[in-house]
Amino acid sequence: MNKIRRTVEHDVAMTTYDYDDDTVVVVIGSGAGGGTMADELSSKGVNVVVLEAGPRFKEADFINDEWAMWERFTWHDKRTVTGSSSIAKNFSNAPTWICKGVGGTTLHWAGMCPPLRPYEFKTRTTYGAIEGANLADWPLSYEEIESDYIRAQIKLGVTGRNGMPLSPGSNNYKILALAARRQGYIDYDTGNLAINSIPADGRNACDQIGFCMQGCKSGAKWSTFNSEIPRAERSGHCEIRSRCMVIRIETDQEGRIKEVLYIDGNGDVRCQRARIVCLAANAIESARLLLNSESNINPNGLANHSGQVGKNYMRHVVGFIYGVFENPINMYRGRVCDGLIRDEAKNDDSRGFVGGYFTAGVALGLPFFAAFLNPGAWGKDFAEWMENYDHVGGIHFNGEDLAVETNQVALHPTEKDQFGLPIPTLNLDDHTNDLSMRTYANQRSVAGLESAGAIRVFESPPTPASHNLGTCRMSDSPENGVLNKWGQSHEISNLFVSDGSQFVSSTAANPTCLIVALAIRQSRYIQAQMTAGTL
Repeated sequence: MNKIRRTVEHDVAMTTYDYDDDTVVVVIGSGAGGGTMADELSSKGVNVVVLEAGPRFKEADFINDEWAMWERFTWHDKRTVTGSSSIAKNFSNAPTWICKGVGGTTLHWAGMCPPLRPYEFKTRTTYGAIEGANLADWPLSYEEIESDYIRAQIKLGVTGRNGMPLSPGSNNYKILALAARRQGYIDYDTGNLAINSIPADGRNACDQIGFCMQGCKSGAKWSTFNSEIPRAERSGHCEIRSRCMVIRIETDQEGRIKEVLYIDGNGDVRCQRARIVCLAANAIESARLLLNSESNINPNGLANHSGQVGKNYMRHVVGFIYGVFENPINMYRGRVCDGLIRDEAKNDDSRGFVGGYFTAGVALGLPFFAAFLNPGAWGKDFAEWMENYDHVGGIHFNGEDLAVETNQVALHPTEKDQFGLPIPTLNLDDHTNDLSMRTYANQRSVAGLESAGAIRVFESPPTPASHNLGTCRMSDSPENGVLNKWGQSHEISNLFVSDGSQFVSSTAANPTCLIVALAIRQSRYIQAQMTAGTL
């Protein structure tokens, strides 16, 4: 039974659903995947309950202070990292760039939406067998997703696409453009970002004030926080429950999803019945929840008869390169990631690796610049970089990370969180292809900054990314993956995964736009199956 109430905070009639209402679709997580699913399904008249582990923020909560917002947004629950990657060495509790709050990690992302390449959906066919990698083709092609991908770009307001103009360039972009031109690159501009250059979809145009990753005070950057979630609520078919940490997904005797158990903001255990569950808690937490939902029917975790839940974890091959210039740059003025070079986003193994990467501007504020330039560094050289901050320009690269089966999310054998659940542990080793790509991209980036006039150049070590992908990947057969081409569990028809967990390859592009496109496609399939009575 539905109940209607009105809240002063939102000034809109808010729909709520009873705990025993088994007609609702329960969406776990409210980020790019979950927030989009809530919007798309509710717009089709489907009743939705969104369970979000974090609080609900207001735009007034956003301040241009990187560390304050890091503390406010970040998912601080403990997780551990093992493996030979420098991430495991330098950030032992990472990756930590995952947000806890309504809007998920779309609260703090930089808005980057570089274009996909069709071959990235057929990496096993394109690259062949690569030792140490667990490559597979997606069970759908780029052509199958293209129309939804374009719709996602329009929803996000991606600049340089579908009528949204490119934004003006900052000083930091001028460095990137000069480096591109002097290296012979031809496909570059101020970039494809989900940050309005003109007012659209109820959002303002960008004020070019920087601090894009701290919650956009201009209201120009796309987030489910300011777009999909309020729109879903206005539909009258969606309830958002914040501060609700899901701890288990339960099945009935036939193995179908029956209900979701969670702990609410008062510390009480609640149970929400569900017709369908869409899991969108980020690739680490989604895998962890499935593994934690073991039972007699599913002794290895939910939807895990293949043993692939948690495996094939991917992020991206990243690097950050900074240069000191003779004249002031003041890189913090403008968008954080102003500018994009696309020439290297191709598959050309003559470079010593397969897959491609994008190069973009990066302009961190002083606190983050100090923290991530060279973690743990101190002394005269480090101080000189800080003293020259206003003369520093930055670029970074983002490239395809190959799937490796042993790069995986698992449950810690002894340590538990505040809810009594095993914490997630991530094993992370760099594939040789990653190392070759990073070496090449670093060399090209250093040469680019030097060609643009940098007096000194520094290669920062990789930092943890919010691009967590692949732990519940799609596959043609149930033996080789967790989900079918619709993001639906091979084993449990009323269980879907709606976040980056379903990725088969990481692609060279930042994942948010593709996550949204997949959610748009998935919502259409779910609505059709519900109408047909199949679900």
